[in-house]
Amino acid sequence: MKGVVSVFPDGKKYSRTTRSWDFMGFPQSVERSTLESDIIIGVIDYGIWPESESFRDHNIGPPPSKWKGICQNSNDKNFTCNNKIIGARYFRADGEIPKDDIASPRDTDGHGTHCASTAAGRTVNKASFLGLGQGTARGGVPSARIAVYKPCWVDGCYFADVLAAFDMAILDGVDIISVSLGGFEPKSYLEDPISLGAFCAMRRGILTSASVGNLGPYLQTVENAAPWLLTIGASTIDRTFTTNVLLGNGMGTLVLNAFDLQNKTFPLIYGGDAPDISSNSSSSRFCLLDTLNRTLVKDKIVVCDTLDYGEEPFLAGAAGIIMHDIIQPDDGATSFPLPASFIGDSDAVRILSYIRKSSAPFGTIQKSVQVKDTSAPFVGSFSSRGPHPFSPGILKPDIVAPGVDIVAAWSPVAPVSEVMSDERSAPYFILSGSSMACPHASATAAYIKSFRPTWSEAAIKSAIMTTALPMSSTKNEEAELAYGSGHINPIKAKNPGLVYDIEEDDYINYLCNQGVDQEIITIITGNAKFCQEVNDNINWDLNYPSITIPTSLGSFEAVKTRTVTNVGLAYSTYKAKVSMPEGETMLVEVEPSVLSFDSIGQKLSFTVKVSGSVSMRALMSASLVWDDGHHQVRSPIVVINLA
Repeated sequence: MKGVVSVFPDGKKYSRTTRSWDFMGFPQSVERSTLESDIIIGVIDYGIWPESESFRDHNIGPPPSKWKGICQNSNDKNFTCNNKIIGARYFRADGEIPKDDIASPRDTDGHGTHCASTAAGRTVNKASFLGLGQGTARGGVPSARIAVYKPCWVDGCYFADVLAAFDMAILDGVDIISVSLGGFEPKSYLEDPISLGAFCAMRRGILTSASVGNLGPYLQTVENAAPWLLTIGASTIDRTFTTNVLLGNGMGTLVLNAFDLQNKTFPLIYGGDAPDISSNSSSSRFCLLDTLNRTLVKDKIVVCDTLDYGEEPFLAGAAGIIMHDIIQPDDGATSFPLPASFIGDSDAVRILSYIRKSSAPFGTIQKSVQVKDTSAPFVGSFSSRGPHPFSPGILKPDIVAPGVDIVAAWSPVAPVSEVMSDERSAPYFILSGSSMACPHASATAAYIKSFRPTWSEAAIKSAIMTTALPMSSTKNEEAELAYGSGHINPIKAKNPGLVYDIEEDDYINYLCNQGVDQEIITIITGNAKFCQEVNDNINWDLNYPSITIPTSLGSFEAVKTRTVTNVGLAYSTYKAKVSMPEGETMLVEVEPSVLSFDSIGQKLSFTVKVSGSVSMRALMSASLVWDDGHHQVRSPIVVINLA
């Protein structure tokens, strides 16, 4: 039908901090703008728990006059907004609310509350997950307002509802959109609701920050890769948790054991020695559902030959669970419904030997303890990697931010483990994922916006990318395909010196060169924009803050043009500095190599010529830094082998 942009099945999207802000060098005492309370972050997620202490509105004035939203609470009279949560809506196109949810913006999952408080939660002292990770929980912009849009329910987030949430957030007047959602496979721009919604937001000057996905460390798993999105990967912070098992020796692991047993010991039993009457040892050794003998494992610590959610030992009445597997757990700690620990294969051999040789084996699973991780930051193993199969000429993710073991507000009715019958409740919880990284970037964008209210969404994005802290490929094998421009640095991003701005017409020309039909572009924009001649739909030269050259085996040569806008000192001279890891076999030439400005807002252009020879390696990289002695404006240069 005339006026239709694209037709695709109504699938689903899914969800994907006491220490993190300090680790980023962003303390409570950081300089704040008087306009911070006028900034509105629209959080598209699973809703919010408004009664959380993180969302109190003490000493916050009324909403800014630009706000046009409402507080939709007709089906939940206890749900109220305030001067912190200034608006809330929910969306369900088919009208069929899942029985375990409620027709309300209220969050029964926990994910939306966690993300919203990470971005803009108030300061809460002595927050922790049942004693773990205790500290001061706070969002990056604690004075900013939160507007909640709930298209997500216990059965997922339907595309139609996500698009409706974007439309309403734009109409309501939000400044930044934060969306920690993704699917399970990359999609083209016109078949993805987040890409489509963010394009509409971009046209209104609204930056959308989105998570990269949790399908790493495999390449080409990046989601939310449209160039008008700020795409965030997940990195570690300098804190992790370990849980010791005592059998006369200590064994540690990444597990969140919030149970305080006060060093109480329990008998040990191997799951393979306790099969249920309807099972056998080949199944019970993995502690699979309905495989354990309740009588044999009750009040004992069960040793299982796999890493699992722990549901079967929990239902069987076990006192604890020790797991081991050939597959190591990822970087984030996990909560279980009973005292738990994960051990390596060598420790598993020792434990099983002890069980076999002792007539009455006992063990102790201690409460988790916080330990310092001196290797941080590095990219979480679960964080999705680039390049995007539909647009390899745009480096994604754009940056990384803390996304491992993040403490933030939680819905007290939401489970604190993957086992629904675990009835424990907690006002704060520890989660890992690119979902947790996204609100850190959303808050950083809001922080910049509070100082630079007239900046475009592309300028804010550029400031975040070009001031990111460089990361090491020795810690991250996939290098820029894992961390993009580097690790987010909120304080430096406020004053980047130069920005790479992108206008709507630039994005339209990019879509033209991606092969999008002229009529579709007219529908999207509302204007009869005529596509220029398509030259190279992979290497289309968008004025992006990073430079990416997809190529194949053999020699290559590419020339990229970039334009920077002076937002630093009126009179300033920047010199180009190119660096690359030792042994790289490519040449980078910048012309001109000096940029001299005499006014704020002045634009100057330059070209970057990259040439060399590609081997079987997946990636070659360098970096370009424009330096005026005060600002260092850095862009990664990446050559990707598509062969």
